[in-house]
Amino acid sequence: MEITERAGHVLAEVSNGLGIVVSPPLSKTVLEHVRIWLLPDGRVVVVLISPGGVTRDKVLRPPRTFSQPELDATAEFLNRNYSGWTLEAIRSDLLVKLATESERYEGLITSALALADPAILNDETASQLHVEGTAQIVGAPEFADQVQLRELLSAIEEKHRLVTVLNACIDSPEPVLVQIGVKEISLSGDNLALISAPYSRADGVQGSLGVLGPTRMHYERAINAVAYVAQIFSESLSKIS
Repeated sequence: MEITERAGHVLAEVSNGLGIVVSPPLSKTVLEHVRIWLLPDGRVVVVLISPGGVTRDKVLRPPRTFSQPELDATAEFLNRNYSGWTLEAIRSDLLVKLATESERYEGLITSALALADPAILNDETASQLHVEGTAQIVGAPEFADQVQLRELLSAIEEKHRLVTVLNACIDSPEPVLVQIGVKEISLSGDNLALISAPYSRADGVQGSLGVLGPTRMHYERAINAVAYVAQIFSESLSKIS
């Protein structure tokens, strides 16, 4: 998304390091309403509508052939029982029902799992990560040691370590979280500082963004920039939705 790239670029320029934007995974999406349609070739269109009017749609090739009445019944079941739930919570509850109440709900549970499971909808389970400014941090004198540099680049490539440390700001009481020394990312973490803040989509689901750079960065400027970009990013996502 262009707006995500722009946010990452601004953060990278301010910090002379990495500008990072973490998008929440589909499993965190709150379901307000679902609509499901059958296509002539047997594929199925699933449209997820979240609070604030955020929509996600996916065309699926389900494991079996559905009729439109079956899809209508599945959508009605999900809307009646799970409005206001996240997709991951829906999946967990459906699995419990499948084990304990399968006869009561007949085929509705298996149909719902086949059509609304985040894994079936091709969610990566891990949050999506957008990084800008890798060349800048590679050129920093703190990473002249090639071993430390390779470790840092490996952490950037693996992504899950960055996602974990950035998402810590979502549960922090501070509006902007400052971490000096980030060993969770790499062996060279003592030379790194991370400044991060949460942002919100129109449906209330939160992601995170921030800057990762040398500990000698200009902290006041970086903190103000992260806070400002998080606010503008949230407002922009709400307008798009």
